[in-house]
Amino acid sequence: MPDIKLFAGNATPELAKRISERLYISLGDATVGRFSDGEIQVQINENVRGADVFIIQSTCAPTNDNLMELVVMVDALRRASAGRITAVIPYFGYARQDRRVRSARVPITAKVVADMLSTVGIDRVLTCDLHAEQIQGFFDVPVDNVFGSPVLIHDILKKTDLENPIVVSPDIGGVVRARAVAKLLNDTDMAIIDKRRPHANVAQVMHIIGDVAGRDCILVDDMIDTGGTLCKAAEALKERGAKRVFAYATHAVFSGAAAKTLQATRLMKL
Repeated sequence: MPDIKLFAGNATPELAKRISERLYISLGDATVGRFSDGEIQVQINENVRGADVFIIQSTCAPTNDNLMELVVMVDALRRASAGRITAVIPYFGYARQDRRVRSARVPITAKVVADMLSTVGIDRVLTCDLHAEQIQGFFDVPVDNVFGSPVLIHDILKKTDLENPIVVSPDIGGVVRARAVAKLLNDTDMAIIDKRRPHANVAQVMHIIGDVAGRDCILVDDMIDTGGTLCKAAEALKERGAKRVFAYATHAVFSGAAAKTLQATRLMKL
C-alpha cells in the first residue's frame, strides 16, 4: 500500500491543519511562495515517489492565485513521481460560470478550470457542495462531490423549538439540495423561491411556490456571496407570513459588503 501524504497551499491552512490532525498524518514539507515578480514558487522538499498524495487547496478568493498554486503544486508533485494525486478542493471557484446563457458571448469558466486541472495531471478531485452538480461532467477524471447536508442536519435537529418547519430552496437550481435536507428531516414540506437575476450579483425575488405562513422556514443554499439572495428571500418569506427564517449554507464567500447586508436582514440565524 503506497504512503499517504498530505500537502496544502496557502488558501486554507487552518483547515489543512485540522484535517492533518484528524487523520494523524503530518502535512508534507513543501515551499509554496512567490518570486520577486509575484509568480508562484513551489518546491516539494520530501520524497513523494509512488505516494498517494492529497493536496488541500480551496480555490476561494483570491481565486486566481489559489488556482494557480494548486496547478503548479500538482505539476511539481507529478514531476516528483507521485503515484496518485487527489486535489481536495472544499470550495470550487468559478463554479457559477457553468453554462452559456442563451446567445450571450460568455465563457463556461468552470469547464476551463476542469480542463486545466485534468491536463496538469490530477487523478481525482474531492470537493464539497458544488454550485452545479453537472460540473462533475466537465472533468476527464473522477470527481467526488461531498454533501454538507449531514452537518447541517445535525445543527437543525438541535433546534428543538422549531414549529412546523419547512425547507426552502432560494432558487430553482437549489431544489435537489433542499430536497435532500427535507428528506433527512422526516420528509418535511418544501417551498421554492422563483428568483430572477437581472444582473450578476443582483437577485430579485418574484414568487414563492409553497405555503410558508406561520411556519419556521429553513433556507438551504450552497454558498453566500454578497448576501443579497438570502436577504431578499428572508424578506419575501416574512411577507408571506413565515414565523421565523433560518439560513444554512456550506460556503461563506462573504464578498463586498456581505457582512453589513446580513446584519440588516430578517434572518433569525445564519
